[in-house]
Amino acid sequence: MDKNELRDKLTKEQFEVTQNAATEAPFSGEYDDFYKKGIYVDIVDETPLFSSEDKYDAGCGWPSFYKPIENIVEKRDSSFGMERVEVRSKKANSHLGHVFTDGPQEKGGLRYCINSASLKFIPYDKLDENGLSEYKNKLF
Repeated sequence: MDKNELRDKLTKEQFEVTQNAATEAPFSGEYDDFYKKGIYVDIVDETPLFSSEDKYDAGCGWPSFYKPIENIVEKRDSSFGMERVEVRSKKANSHLGHVFTDGPQEKGGLRYCINSASLKFIPYDKLDENGLSEYKNKLF
C-alpha cells in the first residue's frame, strides 16, 4: 500500500505514528486502559502482533505487553538523545513503539510499550471470521 492509500485508510494520528514514528500522548490511546480478550494486530496490514493474555498495566500511559506473538522486528533508536530499542511490524514496517527492560521480572523483564494508534483489536469471538482461528488454542 502506498503512502496516499495509507493516508486515506488511517487517521492522521495512525499515519503519523506508523509511518513517521510519532508517539501518541500518554494516557490518550484507545487501548491504554483496555483489557478485553483478543489479539492486537498492525493497523496497517492486520498482521497479528500481541495477545491480550500478555498485556498488563505498566502505568506508563501506553498499552504494555510482556512479549509479542510474532511478526515484529527490533531496531536501535538513538533519536532524541536517548538509546532505545524501537519495535516495528515485520511485514508492513509500521512503527509500533519501543521495548524496555523494566518489565516484570517473573514474566521475562521486558515491557513492550506500544502506541494504541498502531494497533487494531480483534476480539476473541471474532478471531475465526478474521482468519485468526489458529491463535485461539495457541494463545488462550
